[in-house]
Amino acid sequence: MNGLTAWMEKHILPVAAKIGAQKHLVALRDAFIGTMPATMAGAVAVMINAIIRDLPTQFIDGYDGNTIPVIREIIGVNGYVWNGTLAVAGIIFAFSWGFNLARAYKVNDLAGGIVAIAAFLQGVQFSVGATVNVPKGTLTQDALDALAAGDGTGSVIGSSTVTDAVTGQVSEFDTITNNAWGWLKLDHLNANGYFTIMIMGAIAVIIYAKLMQKNITIKLPDSVPPAVSNAFAAILPAAIGLYVVAIINFVVGKVTNGQLLIDLIQEYIAKPFLGVSQGFGILVVVQLMIQVLWFFGIHGTNVMSPVLESVWGVAQLKNVNIFQNGYNGKTGVDAVLDAVKDGEAYNWVRGSFDVYTMFGGSGGTIVLLIAIFLFSKRADYLTVAKLSVGPGIFNINEPVMFGMPIVLNAIFFIPFIVAPIVTTLIGYVATVSGFVAPVSQQVVWVVPPILMSFLATMDWKAPIVTLICMVVAFFIWLPFVLAANKMDPSLGEEN
Repeated sequence: MNGLTAWMEKHILPVAAKIGAQKHLVALRDAFIGTMPATMAGAVAVMINAIIRDLPTQFIDGYDGNTIPVIREIIGVNGYVWNGTLAVAGIIFAFSWGFNLARAYKVNDLAGGIVAIAAFLQGVQFSVGATVNVPKGTLTQDALDALAAGDGTGSVIGSSTVTDAVTGQVSEFDTITNNAWGWLKLDHLNANGYFTIMIMGAIAVIIYAKLMQKNITIKLPDSVPPAVSNAFAAILPAAIGLYVVAIINFVVGKVTNGQLLIDLIQEYIAKPFLGVSQGFGILVVVQLMIQVLWFFGIHGTNVMSPVLESVWGVAQLKNVNIFQNGYNGKTGVDAVLDAVKDGEAYNWVRGSFDVYTMFGGSGGTIVLLIAIFLFSKRADYLTVAKLSVGPGIFNINEPVMFGMPIVLNAIFFIPFIVAPIVTTLIGYVATVSGFVAPVSQQVVWVVPPILMSFLATMDWKAPIVTLICMVVAFFIWLPFVLAANKMDPSLGEEN
């Protein structure tokens, strides 16, 4: 075991350290973290609505929170919070991504955030296209004229006929085609836009940053206030970056006969990534990388955050939005389950890792503390455990990681790696089989484990699965705690 640790320390640790310090990945991690004030506010709004609007329907027949005074108003207020947060999470993320990427290049970060938003918004859908056939005579001529006039964008009014294949009867319809411009498509502004933002925002901001670094800017006299000077300096680099993205959007539209780049990225990049993310094999790989990084003292969750948030985080936001808005006429958990069947929602999302593998922190270390309290004879371990149990309840495990320590401690390497993979399997099977509902709420990671699993899924069976995961993890950790009793705490050798 010591030989394996030495080999990994020599060959894997340097690579892991370089990945953890890579500025684009650090900027992406910080961009996701930067959106938390808004996304968590939206998540709280959805969660409150889930508790007062959707959860009671599972136990009370005929319950409708939208008809109950006070509850109805709270639901309405939470809807406004959702409108300004998760409904437009893409815009919020775009600014955060551009801001942090520009900061990584040590140029004007405010301008970087604005460039990223502009690069993103120029490629979203600005028009509403819909065609409706209305039986002839249903609408008066005045109504048809009003539709055609509209707000200046107008609709096209035509006519069509349909012949019944059996009776031969001919029916006439007024065909109304709406091509109104000036309506932003909400599905482009929410988490669906994340992959487009990461790609197109990076292109625009990196061009802007490189030109700023080369001092290709508009220069003003020193007497001009810094705020004005900085804004003018960013004009030329920002414009060039935005024009490059505009040309890409234009060319793609011409080549694809008018398709938007955001739709193509969603179809051919985002969906395949999200589809692959639902396989158990990739979950094992990601969980393994998190644990190995942690074992060497590198914050594995933070290093893997760009992957966790850009793939499983996007999947989670989709689940949250479907829970809020409904799907196929259903709401809440039922809507999410229906959407999963149609591939529009996901069984395993970012919060699933927290619910089923990270109780007490990475490695499920809260059960290690329980095992130490029950079976450890080592005074040093018991002392650290007493200091670590408080933070551990809230999934903060740095005290046990560095105090026990688990970092570079060969005797704990195997359970620290194996326990999360086994509990991932348990949570994955329970979710995919339909025994528990998928995670559909974004719960802050410091919520204690059992409570977290209920709030994250709105399913009373989820805490049972989490408890099973904890018991299994406990028995994985236990033999190594017993083995540690035989080790001399000062020499690390058997007595």
